[in-house]
Amino acid sequence: MAYSTQTKLDSGRGIRWDFTFAFLVLRFWLGARALFAGVEKFGAYKSVAMPLIDPATGQPDASGVMVNVNIKSYALANYVGIPAALKDKFAHDPLFPKFALVAFDRMLGPALILTGIMLLVGLGTRLSLLAQAFLYIALTIGLVLIDQPDGVAYLGIHAGLVAAALLLVEYNRFAVLKRW
Repeated sequence: MAYSTQTKLDSGRGIRWDFTFAFLVLRFWLGARALFAGVEKFGAYKSVAMPLIDPATGQPDASGVMVNVNIKSYALANYVGIPAALKDKFAHDPLFPKFALVAFDRMLGPALILTGIMLLVGLGTRLSLLAQAFLYIALTIGLVLIDQPDGVAYLGIHAGLVAAALLLVEYNRFAVLKRW
């Protein structure tokens, strides 16, 4: 008997599990990518002086030598939507309105987190994919304006993955709200 990826339903239509699994891979990858990219907007490194540990004893060095260690922490106060170096470039571009820069900076992290969670849970999958597509298009426009072709290509790959997920969304078998 030949291997088949279809299971017949009462109506005669088949369930294409290969397409379902392909969609799940895209859904989970895009969801995790957006979620963690958004969370990283709230992360910052802080340099902390700690005593040097003697490898032989496991105790602080007797001479009192201190070393600087970078420790990463997450907090609302650490939020940076658009890195300062890019924000300066955007501020000097005449085609990028200042109010749009401020609004986009404030909403980028929360929007990535929200769309990431929605995709991972399967809540409004089509809407969250569409929202991610608009985010990637907006980010692409910004990078085109400040002449960052590497970032544009990187975002183009993300947009292609979102488009592929939208093509496969009809095979979304595991979702809270399948219609949206």
